[in-house]
Amino acid sequence: MSVTELPSKRAREGRALQKGQQTKAAIVDAALGLATQIGLEGLSIGALAEVTQMSKSGVFAHFGSREELQISVIREYHTRFEEEVFYPAMREPRGLPRLRALFANWMKRTSFEIDSGCIYISGAVEFDDRTGPVRDALVGSVKAWLAAMRRAVVSAIDEGHLRKDIDPDQMLFEIHGLILALHYEARFLKYPGSVERANAGFDNILGQYAARQAAEPAPARTTARTTRTPKTAKE
Repeated sequence: MSVTELPSKRAREGRALQKGQQTKAAIVDAALGLATQIGLEGLSIGALAEVTQMSKSGVFAHFGSREELQISVIREYHTRFEEEVFYPAMREPRGLPRLRALFANWMKRTSFEIDSGCIYISGAVEFDDRTGPVRDALVGSVKAWLAAMRRAVVSAIDEGHLRKDIDPDQMLFEIHGLILALHYEARFLKYPGSVERANAGFDNILGQYAARQAAEPAPARTTARTTRTPKTAKE
């Protein structure tokens, strides 16, 4: 092989690698869409091959196992969650403004998942009593997000926006409970007005824990999506 052939070979290998990465990303995207509808346990190499119109061996070559496919979906979901919820809120000032932004972004994403489903919540039902790498990946992602919310609560305490004597874990528990209740009431029970009640619940929590000097009015909200009314009307 001559020296002049080397760059050409490397270029071909680079293009092949890039194409392989693009194909894998497309498979993960399709798998995530499928998992929001049928859950992580419903994912299979065969079902995904049918959706992507690929061969089973082609899909399998990118993951090697159904378990690795499920973990890849969890990682992709977490990445998108961070991009939509966490990072935009980091542009807000520390303390209460950032905590409000985190919850507002979380609510915005949740309102769109009322129809499609949430991997964190459906996955918790599927893997709550199991062990293994898929559960570990799911638990790690959820804990990472809740840790970020807890840091925002602690920051609001440090900034003097929330009372010094509050328990951050208790406040985080109550905020997380609003999201879980919203999914249950809006997605399962089809109660109208659930988004508004969750927002009101958050304002109540802030009012309960706010420092006296931090009487900050809540920013005006735009309702991106209300909950679905019982099936006569049809995120």
